[in-house]
Amino acid sequence: MTIQTRSDRYARQVLLPQIGPQGQERLRAASVAVVGCGALGTVIADGLARAGVGFLRLIDRDVVELHNLQRQVLFDEDDVAAGLPKAVAAARKLARINSDVRVEPVVADFSPRNAERLLDGVDLVVDGTDNFETRYLINDVCVKHRRPWVHGAVVGTYGVTTTVLPGRTPCYRCILLRKPAPGTTPTCDTAGVLGAAVNIIASLEVVQALKVLTGQVDPAPPLIYVDVWVSQWEMVPIRKGDGRCPACDEGRFDFLTARETGRVVELCGEGAFQITPSGDGRIPLDRLADRLRRVGEVFQNEYLLRFRAAPYEVTVFADGRALVKGAADETEAKGVYAKYVGA
Repeated sequence: MTIQTRSDRYARQVLLPQIGPQGQERLRAASVAVVGCGALGTVIADGLARAGVGFLRLIDRDVVELHNLQRQVLFDEDDVAAGLPKAVAAARKLARINSDVRVEPVVADFSPRNAERLLDGVDLVVDGTDNFETRYLINDVCVKHRRPWVHGAVVGTYGVTTTVLPGRTPCYRCILLRKPAPGTTPTCDTAGVLGAAVNIIASLEVVQALKVLTGQVDPAPPLIYVDVWVSQWEMVPIRKGDGRCPACDEGRFDFLTARETGRVVELCGEGAFQITPSGDGRIPLDRLADRLRRVGEVFQNEYLLRFRAAPYEVTVFADGRALVKGAADETEAKGVYAKYVGA
């Protein structure tokens, strides 16, 4: 049997004049945070790990579910059965793919309370999220700390991606000054999503990441629009919107400074809400499980507790954060949390 070395792993990539031995070393020394470990995030993390990026921090708040397997490439049915958080399941899979890469899973809701800490110390941030609020928050942190980031979004059969270079290019808020009102844009749950569209946009994000990390990023990255169903591909030059950008021009980071008390967020899923308690809401999961077994079905592992009492399913994390499914609205979700977990 031939003994293979690290150079064998990346041999075909190093042959590329765009990478070469020096570029490969730059990738090995690089660190990237991937925010969101769902459809986009798993393809991104897989591509970066296989390319040999030395450190990946995977940030995600959610748990692997059966409907994820249609498009989220790092998960399988065993992860669903084990009730694993997405960041943990992805990190375990990547460790088997490339042991040279150090992967740090972070099971947390990316929020104003932790955003700067979670993005600290990395060379690049890559967007694997599914909502505007988080993208504006990533933008605030990256503009404030002059950190490049790659944006991506997919719904239906189409998606977009671009690269933001703070201080050199328009930022995300320059492009989209105001967050769209709820209900005015399609979501995966209203329009569906094609796995192939996810793979293409995420792969383009990986390419942009490799360009940034090897010092070859475009001086004025365009917005790339792709609709895979009709084979449409457009490169749209990016220009600042009308007026001054609150982030770039005024140094005002509204999404970062919106310090939370407690909050309820409707997730990308019918009747799904995330409840985040104020302050340090850490919960002893063992004690909660003992109490809830009297009134419903309980599943528990080292990361979370899942409780079912028809028509609701509640997933509780040790920090007190919970995902409530089956509620009709925010008020009902808060009531379910208070009833079963506590006020």
